Amino acid sequence: MKKFILFPFLHFFIFPAFSQNGFLVAGKVIDSTTQTPLFGASVFCQNTTQGTTTGTEGNFSLRLRPGGYDLVVTFTGYQSQTIRVSDNEAADNLTILMVKSEKSMEEVVIRSSNEVLDGWEKYGDFFKENFIGNSPFAKECVLQNPDILKFFYYKRSDKLKILAEEPVIVVNNALGYILRYQLDSFVYHYPDKQYSYRGFCFFEEMQGTRAEMRVWHKNRKLAYYGSRLHFMHAYYDKTLEEDGFIVSLLNPDDDKKFDIISRPYDPKYYTPIDSTAEIDIYYPRRISVTYTKRVPENEYLQQYNLPMNLGVQASYVDMLDYITIKENGYYYNQGDWINIGYWSWKNIGDMLPYDYIPD
Repeated sequence: MKKFILFPFLHFFIFPAFSQNGFLVAGKVIDSTTQTPLFGASVFCQNTTQGTTTGTEGNFSLRLRPGGYDLVVTFTGYQSQTIRVSDNEAADNLTILMVKSEKSMEEVVIRSSNEVLDGWEKYGDFFKENFIGNSPFAKECVLQNPDILKFFYYKRSDKLKILAEEPVIVVNNALGYILRYQLDSFVYHYPDKQYSYRGFCFFEEMQGTRAEMRVWHKNRKLAYYGSRLHFMHAYYDKTLEEDGFIVSLLNPDDDKKFDIISRPYDPKYYTPIDSTAEIDIYYPRRISVTYTKRVPENEYLQQYNLPMNLGVQASYVDMLDYITIKENGYYYNQGDWINIGYWSWKNIGDMLPYDYIPD
């Protein structure tokens, strides 16, 4: 079964002031060398619907719900910047320095020598399967701009790499979102069938008829329950059991046996909320996360030759370090969380923004 790893970018740490109604993040975006303001820079919170663009003086402001976010700033010709923000300390007067992108001649030569010119014809379906997904919702997604993708194959390491210098635009007709994914890279290692992609995603609500919006509302709830986002909310709210999640830990003496954790809030695994309004969790070995209130899709069972009468959704997680979870389900460091099993099958075609709240 394939493993999926999502790597975040390098982060700066800033924590804005808490308010019952949310908190304000504001500041200015300027060129790091000339100190001139950058007009029209994109400023958004990764994996949310919250975003804006800078004004003529490079200024921006966003009011966010309590929780944690990756604030992303992008501008054509410049390196993207990411700042981790949270509802603890003031961040309403930020100065974000943007550095111009420069490619070395050596980098250009290496890339060009490995580029697959007919990459979309060769690898397009493969990319959609592993980036958007194979689920019923993923099949209703449309990749609008495949021409921006560049494909590179590295024979020595038997590796496929896919890059995009513009946001990848995916229209999700099942969930009613337009996703603008700033794809830094997608990498697939053929020897171990392991893949990863990293980047920043911004969600835009689609406009639709009342009938379409009813369908989107229903589908979003289906996508949410049992998801990783739901699991993070349930762990934070201490409602794992009533929400239908069972956590089991790999037996140290039998690598095929998992032992149910009857006390997932034991201090061995869990550090409760403190003044930073966050929790930490850590399991020293692989865990199994079982969701008991829904069955897996037939497409998943067929793809992995699993029994068609399987009655639960089973995912596995390797944690490389402790994970910090915020009130809105945002967690970090995301590179320390490796999905295997059901959750790894769900890609951006089933993804919901952090600011989604089921009713």
